Amino acid sequence: MASLSHFLLYFFLFSFFLITGLASSNSSFLSDEIFESRDESTGRVLLQAKKACTENFENKNYTILTARCKGPQYPPVVCCNALKDFACPFADAINDLTTDCASTMFSYINLYGKYPPGLFSNLCREGKLGLNCTDVGPDPDDISYGVHTTVTHSTLLIITAGFIVFLLFHWF
Repeated sequence: MASLSHFLLYFFLFSFFLITGLASSNSSFLSDEIFESRDESTGRVLLQAKKACTENFENKNYTILTARCKGPQYPPVVCCNALKDFACPFADAINDLTTDCASTMFSYINLYGKYPPGLFSNLCREGKLGLNCTDVGPDPDDISYGVHTTVTHSTLLIITAGFIVFLLFHWF
C-alpha cells in the first residue's frame, strides 16, 4: 500500500510540474501572422470583434526602434534587430490574434517612426515560426538600475510548488 501511495505522489508531482512548466512558458517567437494585412474592406469577412490589447502600446519607449531603424535605406539587419528588441518582450500579447495588439503596436510604430507601409513585413523574415526572440533581452521599460526585486509569476509558482513538495514528503 505504501508503494502505491508513493507512486501516486510521484505521478501527481510529475504531472503538476509538467503542467505548470507548460503554462508558464513564454513565446520565443514573433509569429509571421502579425505582419499580415488585416484590411477587411476587400472581400467578405465574418465580423468578429477583437479584444482590446492588455498592453498599453501608447506609452512604450519607441526610441529603441526609431533611433536605430532610419531611412531612407532602412538597413534590414539593423531594423529587424531593433524591431525584435522592441517587440519581443510583448510576444505573447502580439501573437494573440484574438486581440488587436499587433495592429495597435504597428500603428504606433508607424506613427512615431513614420515608416513606409509594410516595411517590417517585407524586411523581417527569419523562418517558418517567425522572428526568433530567444536572443532578445528583457523589456527595456522594465530595466532597473539597482537591485532587481521583481518576482515573476513563474518564480512564485516554483516557490509554492516547492513548499507543497516539502509538505508532502513530511506528510507521507
